[in-house]
Amino acid sequence: MRPMHTAHSVCPLDCPDRCSLEVRVEEGRIASITGSRVNPVTEGFICAKVRDFAGRVYGPDRLLHPMSRTGRKGEGRFARISWDEAIGTIARRLEETRREHGGEAILPFFYGGSNGMVSQGAADERLFRAIGASRLARTVCAAPTGAAAKALYGRMASTDLPDVEKARYIILWGANPKHSNIHLMPYLKRAREAGAKVALVDPRLTLARGYVDRHLPVFPGRDGPVALAMIGHLARTGGVDRAFLEAHTVGWERLLDRARDWSLERAAAVARVATRDIAALAEEYAAADPALIRCGWGLERNRNGETGVAAVLALPAVAGKFGKAGGGFALASSPAYEVNEDLLAGHAEAATSVIHVNRLGRALLEEQKPPIKALFVYDANPAVTIPDQNRVLRGLEREDLLTVVFDQVMTDTALYADVVLPATTFLEHTEMSVSYGGYGVQIAEPVVPPVGEARPNDEVFRLLAERLGVADGLPRGEGLLRRALEAIGGPLAGPAEGRLERLRRERFLGFDFPGPRPVQFGTAFPTLPDRKARLWPEDLGTDPYRVLDDPATREFPLALISPATDRTISSTLGELMREQAVLEMHPADAAARDLVDGQEVRVRNALGEVRVALRTNPEVRAGVVFLPKGIWNRHTRNGSVGTALVPDSISAVSGGACFNDARVEVGPA
Repeated sequence: MRPMHTAHSVCPLDCPDRCSLEVRVEEGRIASITGSRVNPVTEGFICAKVRDFAGRVYGPDRLLHPMSRTGRKGEGRFARISWDEAIGTIARRLEETRREHGGEAILPFFYGGSNGMVSQGAADERLFRAIGASRLARTVCAAPTGAAAKALYGRMASTDLPDVEKARYIILWGANPKHSNIHLMPYLKRAREAGAKVALVDPRLTLARGYVDRHLPVFPGRDGPVALAMIGHLARTGGVDRAFLEAHTVGWERLLDRARDWSLERAAAVARVATRDIAALAEEYAAADPALIRCGWGLERNRNGETGVAAVLALPAVAGKFGKAGGGFALASSPAYEVNEDLLAGHAEAATSVIHVNRLGRALLEEQKPPIKALFVYDANPAVTIPDQNRVLRGLEREDLLTVVFDQVMTDTALYADVVLPATTFLEHTEMSVSYGGYGVQIAEPVVPPVGEARPNDEVFRLLAERLGVADGLPRGEGLLRRALEAIGGPLAGPAEGRLERLRRERFLGFDFPGPRPVQFGTAFPTLPDRKARLWPEDLGTDPYRVLDDPATREFPLALISPATDRTISSTLGELMREQAVLEMHPADAAARDLVDGQEVRVRNALGEVRVALRTNPEVRAGVVFLPKGIWNRHTRNGSVGTALVPDSISAVSGGACFNDARVEVGPA
């Protein structure tokens, strides 16, 4: 191996940006990771999280070989075994489960992780579909936003990041680009330098004041009333583009009628903001041209998720903000090139039982038909990321439950495994990736050899299929990469012939809408009958803009939120966070409870408690407290994280997680 060289790679982690990377390798080890310009959005820089990724590859938590449990579940005591023994044991136990209880007693549990198209959705899906395993409804994130966007606009392409700089008014609604979409920041900066104004709708002031011209600190779960009040205000003040509504939408009359129910005063009262600020936001947005709403995923994380997102996404149609680059809305790009999962897996999905990801604890503890007897966890860490943590942990403690964890590091979930398998990182295997925040496909080869005995997902699931006597049938190597490209449904630029060769050569393939970027209602239209938006989206129910009451009680009045930070987006890389987590709270709320900075506090509700130090922060709105997303049990004083306080209730239409419905009280520990 060359003593020192720079290699190309692509970050596949849970972020919209999908950065291209330059990895400096010395003596077969990663020396540094920086951004490249292969993906034009990356602009040569990356986040600190991925710059430090070598800490995961070579860190003390890295899994180096297969292991079998020797202690109680949760103790983390294991003995080293061979790959052959591990695969044999897992295959035998899965076959016993199928024989005694049926395939649906097996639950594959997976979500993010190194989730490119080779490592997830191909050999793994092929295996579990072939043995008739239960299916996982993976709605822990993006389900309400996806459902609302699809109901209103079908699979219409989202505004691409580079066009953001053309906008003259930008609303960041429930989005935190500084921590979870960092390459939006230069476009915001250029837009502001060209005269644009930026508004932030979020319970926290997540950007420096130099980036934000207006901050509306909406209370969690009350985005829908604010957006509906803005629509009603536009209707009263002549800010509605009726010509656009009549030409390009249906159901707009019912939407305007419903918006009249939400006066500025009523919305301000429930959202706990000033009436004049809602009016000013609506007026500034209506007056600007072009104007853009960057809709994030923060506003969906509650019982009113679909309602809030639908009302926000209706605003560009009501105000006539489509038809220009820099106008409309930016959300997930992936619906525009929906991946054909059946083609990628090479096996049609069977109508087996569906287990809800947000109710894993109930699925493991309550009677199922058939009961879950085997849990195969990969690309996920449910012990700390799934609602109702204490119930999930009780389920993982079941001695009659076979639990396999296939991961890169010893996660909190792996501590409960019967068999642990070491997985390669994205720097150690071939991967093809698409972005959910832009329009491009990228490919990367291994840049360093696997550490220890780590193996890629594709290889391990094929080995299991072989041991179980399941015909694999998937192409390998180049053939699988060609299959993955074929499964991407969007308009990849250039001819299909020679596409893989061109991707290998250029490392990045864009889409053609026509043109390099989509313009909503210009070159991209709703994929619905007559290409019209549905502003009274019946796919969201008979009353798509219904707003449910706040779940707060006298005993538990504070809303707990858990956004991403500069250290964690998901629990991936949480092991690199060495310091303890803190609870952030508005100074007035702390003073009302006689709490001071640095004090250990007890955050509690009927589901559990978390003990951490307190930090007061005036940029967290009153009535809201904040614990970071993605922390591990080691990061709190009592070994519980914020999900211990989150109910496993789900949104009505898509089954989205309701993390921001957690209501708590805080007191001295």
